[in-house]
Amino acid sequence: MLQHERIRTTVPKAKELRPFVERLITIAKRGLAGGDAARGVHARRLVRRDIADQAIVSKLFDGIAPRFEERPGGYTRLLRLGSRRGDNAELAQIELVGSEYTPDSESPEVEADAPAKATKKTGVGGRLRAAARRIRGKDDAAPGGAQPAKAPKRTAGAKRGRSSKKGG
Repeated sequence: MLQHERIRTTVPKAKELRPFVERLITIAKRGLAGGDAARGVHARRLVRRDIADQAIVSKLFDGIAPRFEERPGGYTRLLRLGSRRGDNAELAQIELVGSEYTPDSESPEVEADAPAKATKKTGVGGRLRAAARRIRGKDDAAPGGAQPAKAPKRTAGAKRGRSSKKGG
């Protein structure tokens, strides 16, 4: 989660992840606030116990912790997204508060050239409305609202791969 600043997972996993991430951010903030090098090194070692990737630890201390320096807590936000299609599990997106990270956005130069896109709402509600429009557009795509043709009915024996004769 610290690498991408937001992830999409099930609600129970997101609720388990929240205290873990918040504790790491708090340790990183304490390491930065101390001012002396020994406190900063100790904080990095505490974080390295839980995170093996040095690049993520560096991002935490150099980018994420300074961003939350004035914030007393509550570094993550949990947004419920609905149910997953296959198993009906409740999905959520957990993200860092104030994260401007958008994986679907194009380069900043392209966004500056497209003022028409800037008029649309880009918040969470706007993204959800756009997704709903895309889904509705796929439902209306069938010509004349026609439903797909159903397969012909089979007899009970044909479903199981048996012949209709009873034998011994």
